[in-house]
Amino acid sequence: MQGFFKLIRNYPSTFWIVNIMELFERWAWYGMFMVFALYLTGSVDTGALGFSQTQKGLMMGTVVGMLYLLPVFTGALADRIGYRNILIISYIILGISYFTLGRVTSFHSVYIIFIFLAIGAALFKPVITASIVKTTKPETASVGFGIFYMMVNIGAFIGPIAAAMLRKISWTYVFDMAAFVILINFIIVILFYKEPSKNAKSDKKLKQEIKHIFLNIFEALKDLRFTVFLIIIIGFWTMYNQLFYTLPIFIDQWMDTSVLYSKIYSVWPWLATTLGTNSGEIPAEILTNLDAMYIIMFQILISYLVMKFRPLHSMIVGFVINTIGLVLTFMTNNPMFLFVSILIFGLGEMACSPKISEYIGRIAPAGKTALYMGCSFLPMAGGNFFAGILSGSVYENMSDKISLLNREISSRNLEISEISESFTQNDYFETASVLMNMNKSELTNYLWHTYQPGNIWIVFATIGFTSVFALLLYNKFLLRSK
Repeated sequence: MQGFFKLIRNYPSTFWIVNIMELFERWAWYGMFMVFALYLTGSVDTGALGFSQTQKGLMMGTVVGMLYLLPVFTGALADRIGYRNILIISYIILGISYFTLGRVTSFHSVYIIFIFLAIGAALFKPVITASIVKTTKPETASVGFGIFYMMVNIGAFIGPIAAAMLRKISWTYVFDMAAFVILINFIIVILFYKEPSKNAKSDKKLKQEIKHIFLNIFEALKDLRFTVFLIIIIGFWTMYNQLFYTLPIFIDQWMDTSVLYSKIYSVWPWLATTLGTNSGEIPAEILTNLDAMYIIMFQILISYLVMKFRPLHSMIVGFVINTIGLVLTFMTNNPMFLFVSILIFGLGEMACSPKISEYIGRIAPAGKTALYMGCSFLPMAGGNFFAGILSGSVYENMSDKISLLNREISSRNLEISEISESFTQNDYFETASVLMNMNKSELTNYLWHTYQPGNIWIVFATIGFTSVFALLLYNKFLLRSK
């Protein structure tokens, strides 16, 4: 234990400042992002925007995909003008974007502001990771990154809880919270952040450096084994991102969380009223946030258990478990089952996600580890893009409650006015329930049993198990020991 505290004292003050900023940035991002799909598609009479699932999927998939592509270039920019300057610019963009995002309502204006938000986040990402690298030594790096990832998950856990409490008052407060947290980071970087030691400056112009980056990526992707691996990993990230893109919508549309609220209230009334909605339900973002809670609780244990596994074997096992968890999450509309299914999902994530980076580092040729690690953003970008498609047009056709209700209304030759700002999704559903002589709960159950929206699990299972099968083939035919 003394050795641990001695190790902790070896970290410079900038290391701790960087970790605090990471916690706050993740607080802001996940506080917004975990509810963003609900905000985009919710009924306008609740303060949400009422966009279609297809619009939501297009926006989230393309913009977040772009966010993961940009850091390789913003990192080069940071090396030239300084980490502190980039962080200041990033926080200004992020703060203004979060504040504005809660105040624009048209699809195109939200899309544009979300792009600016992604640019701000893309400026932040490479600088904060590089700062950890530069403030740790070989003997302190392992624990240092462990502390860093713990901060990531603490922020990711706090943010959605704060968002759930604030959106009971107003959706705008969710975005104001994110902007305020970024303001704290802005003050921290101005007052406390010290520039880590810099590498020798290159005499190349930024344009030349970016060209060099493209050439390096092309060089790495000529490695067939590496390129095939990156393509396979897109499947994992496509599945994983359904936690943010699709699951909150699925819970909100199809699960009666008032039952869960009542059970919590019977044991701990304060917790139920604090986390629950004004109508006595548990918000979707609280339930999806179970994943972050499980990671905080079990990541160290799972990492220890798979420590001696070959990275590829750990990934295969993790992919299988992750897929099973996601399938179970969408197979039922019982919210109580989420505690188990999200745990299974999280265990798979914990087993395979860290091993992806470890594996890339192992297969990289001598002297090219940093280059190969830099390419790990590609499957994350692709995974977000395809996750947007699945949660957009695919979900809208297979599982969206309003789309399925439209189908049922048409089959019965009933006529209801088009949804508009004056006649909202909630008005549409209530009118349909009256015409069909059902209450809202009965109509939801009828649509569930008639159209089987949970069958979207088949799509997710196909992607997951195809990725597993591809990894098995990759292991057999392409993998060569180094």
